[in-house]
Amino acid sequence: MRAVDIIIKKRDKQELTREEIEFFVQGFTRGEIPDYQASAWAMAVLLNGMTPRETADLTLVMAYSGDVLDLSDVVDIAVDKHSSGGVGDKTTLVVLPVVAACGLPVGKMSGRGLGFSGGTLDKMESIPGYRCDLTTKEFKRQLGEIGIVLTGQSADLAPADGKLYALRDVTGTVPSIPLIASSIMSKKIAAGAQAIVLDVKTGLGAFMRTLDEARQLASLMVSIGEHAGRKVVALLSDMNQPLGHAVGNALEVREAIETLHGGGPVDFRAHCLHVSAHMLVLGGRANDLETGRRMAEEALGDGSAFEKFRQLVRAQGGDLSCVDDPDRLPRARYVEVVESPRSGYLAQVHARIVGETAVLLGAGRAKKGDPIDHAVGFVVHHKVGDKVDAGDPLFTVHANELSRLEEARQRVLEAHRIVDEPVEPLPLFYS
Repeated sequence: MRAVDIIIKKRDKQELTREEIEFFVQGFTRGEIPDYQASAWAMAVLLNGMTPRETADLTLVMAYSGDVLDLSDVVDIAVDKHSSGGVGDKTTLVVLPVVAACGLPVGKMSGRGLGFSGGTLDKMESIPGYRCDLTTKEFKRQLGEIGIVLTGQSADLAPADGKLYALRDVTGTVPSIPLIASSIMSKKIAAGAQAIVLDVKTGLGAFMRTLDEARQLASLMVSIGEHAGRKVVALLSDMNQPLGHAVGNALEVREAIETLHGGGPVDFRAHCLHVSAHMLVLGGRANDLETGRRMAEEALGDGSAFEKFRQLVRAQGGDLSCVDDPDRLPRARYVEVVESPRSGYLAQVHARIVGETAVLLGAGRAKKGDPIDHAVGFVVHHKVGDKVDAGDPLFTVHANELSRLEEARQRVLEAHRIVDEPVEPLPLFYS
């Protein structure tokens, strides 16, 4: 069996066998199949797709490319959540402490920034000292002791996905539905989650641009989960505009902390409560969504969710002074408020443009291995449907290079579209 033959077969729209997928994935993981062949294969998958059977096989091969955690000796049930990627999506930073504060253990393996979509680990590393490289032993011990873990993929958990995930970011193959589904679900299976809530984004700032594509991805991941014996629920949420106001790593951490204190943007808070409610029901801590939402609201209101976040940061070596005083988080050298050029109603805040421009400022990666500037990004002050007057603050740019600030200002200004007639607000979730 040769890697080039498998690439050609997928290029020619043929279905790969389980053995061929296993050969290719294992060879790539061991370093026997080089990046350029894996890139060609990923592009063939992007262009020609995979059958549900191929995708399930790919998921399980990647999940079992390393250790698969069994958490049953640590917790009665381990629940995880995953977002398919978005702009300003710092949901994990709030949802995990909320559900853990409600007595539901949650152990999560997250990724770094992928294309225009910010990465949860990059956000958490805005907190000096925060470790994202826990070993399997540390993962299990921490989950048992405090009921919450948020770390990266260790070398022995789904190593195949870790390698492919990094490669997709820089080869234009991020939007492939089979690769997204198998990446997400292989991590979940490898990390030992028995119940999973999937937050599948759709819209201008999502990898799934249309609702039909999002439904296809959601259905595929639920099917994979069932095949692997996991309880899975998929939500469809809007990503035509940034979620919350902050876009950029330290800015998003600050906004998550505000939300954990009971404040935060209205849309972001509501989104977190909805996801938390589903996790609490799936994990058997709430009988219905109404009860789950009430439990989540109480965790935010009584400070227990914020305290759980502090426990998480302390356990993984982060500087708690930055959590207790977010002004100590990384701050940009240049901060500029951009005003609305006219009065009217906000008809669009193009999430993808905002996300891509945040990458331009340094908040994301242009190529594999690029460093992240945790301080830069945007605060977008208004939502679609808002009435704005000329001269109102529209957004704030946080930059560390003047040369990039001017271009960023212009691009994000163009991402805002203001019209004369009233506009309906966008939904948070779709049915």
